[in-house]
Amino acid sequence: MKYLPLDSKIFIQNRKRFVSKMQKNSIAIFVSNDEFPSNGDALHGFVQNSDLFWLSGIEQEGSMVVLFPDNPDPKFREVLVLTRPQELKEIWDGKRLRANEATAISGMTTIVWEDVLDGMLQQWIHLADAIYLDSNENDRKNNLVRSAEYRFIDAMKSRYPLHQYLRAAKILKDLRGIKTKEEVVVIQKAIDITEVAFRRLLQFIKPGVFEYEIEAEIYHSFLSQRATGVAYHSIIASGDNARTLHYVSNNNQCKDGELILMDFGAAYGGYNADLTRTVPVNGKFTKRQKEVYNACLHLHDYAKSILKPGISILKYTDKVGEEATKQFLKIGLLNKTDIKNEDPSNPAYRKYLYHGISHHLGIDVHDLGTRTAPIEAGMVFTVEPGIYIKEEGMGVRIENNVWITKTGNQDLFKNIPVQADEIEALMRRKK
Repeated sequence: MKYLPLDSKIFIQNRKRFVSKMQKNSIAIFVSNDEFPSNGDALHGFVQNSDLFWLSGIEQEGSMVVLFPDNPDPKFREVLVLTRPQELKEIWDGKRLRANEATAISGMTTIVWEDVLDGMLQQWIHLADAIYLDSNENDRKNNLVRSAEYRFIDAMKSRYPLHQYLRAAKILKDLRGIKTKEEVVVIQKAIDITEVAFRRLLQFIKPGVFEYEIEAEIYHSFLSQRATGVAYHSIIASGDNARTLHYVSNNNQCKDGELILMDFGAAYGGYNADLTRTVPVNGKFTKRQKEVYNACLHLHDYAKSILKPGISILKYTDKVGEEATKQFLKIGLLNKTDIKNEDPSNPAYRKYLYHGISHHLGIDVHDLGTRTAPIEAGMVFTVEPGIYIKEEGMGVRIENNVWITKTGNQDLFKNIPVQADEIEALMRRKK
């Protein structure tokens, strides 16, 4: 790993939180993600199952976490399973974790090698009444590939058909939505790395550069700061490309007079940042660009002001939509007739703001958490309103990440420039 070791307290606390929600005399088992093939004999880079990482901090393939708090043998109440290091594999693919190294990362003192697990696991399951198994219950999931966790569910139910089976994901959806202080420290580190990259870009962007050159600057800055890499595929969208929400071609040349929308974030220590800024390619907003930008910034600030415990994401989105309607009237995108004739199920403002305003953020960029229940202190959200104008070939989005407190929220991006005048001033300082 490129990043510095994390405090194992993060994962010790997370396991305690999960165990506190388990039924009496139950066992919970979590398995690693697959290593996915690419083409030929190649594999995609391994990405750990987010739930297993949340519980252990282990990023190595072939790992498992077993939690059995009522095991009569205290030594086996929490177990980390690893693939036994093999000399030949290490020659080809690099060093694998030793038991003491895995303990330092996870805080788990009982390490069992995968090749001797089967007999031990069978004994534990025979002692348990219920089995928690993991599955991907992210509401945004749209991939139906039968992944390792689902194949493991099939195998367990076939081998132990008379046990009660429970959904670990139902517990994790609530727990992972509430970040501990220690988790937020890691998210803040990812954000700080992202800030350095953004300030670097303000000195680099000028008419004639290509979007991919800007993307390369991001990678350079992230990796030089020990980031694992990017949290997601960076969106570097100049001109009309900015109206495509997940634009990833990043192959156009940036032109004088255009805006460029950049949506990117660093991944660090298993956690992610998610930033969007829109800046003028030549360093100076036109009057109209600044008018639209400031309207978007107003929506951004308004959204932050109401994102607090007690409101649901659905209600919050509706209120931001009402404010967007007012702003779009002011800047000439809508008129009173548009509002009068709008379809309540598809408000007029949706023509220019056609995505959600916030999502949970953490180990996954679109992290687990509720959309319907009231927001709670400890959650981390993006705040990212946008304005997209087809007639003007323009898209503006402004995104920060906030940590919900008991009375409101804390802007984790508070040090990253966002005011139009500040951005212009920083871009004028090019060497």
